[in-house]
Amino acid sequence: MIHCTRLAAALMLALVASAHAQDAQLGRNIAATCANCHGTNGVAKGDTVKGLAGMPAERLVATLGAYKTGALPATIMHQIAKGFSDDQIKLIAAYFAAQPAKP
Repeated sequence: MIHCTRLAAALMLALVASAHAQDAQLGRNIAATCANCHGTNGVAKGDTVKGLAGMPAERLVATLGAYKTGALPATIMHQIAKGFSDDQIKLIAAYFAAQPAKP
């Protein structure tokens, strides 16, 4: 019985790790849509647009949420943010938070 419990625990850990890896890949794929303005992996080139790499996830979630609701004025970000679900925004934020601010 103990062997079955250990096997079940190992399988659960493998499933969780696999789901986490899939979330990270999905976050990376969605975040790639930000590269045109915010730079590859969120590292902006120049001072015109803010870089997203290394930004705390909670801050990015709040900022995108504010754009999405219109609470934060923008030229185009409010339209872009409305195209993402709350779960997608969390994945994007987690991806950028994990990126080094400078390559």
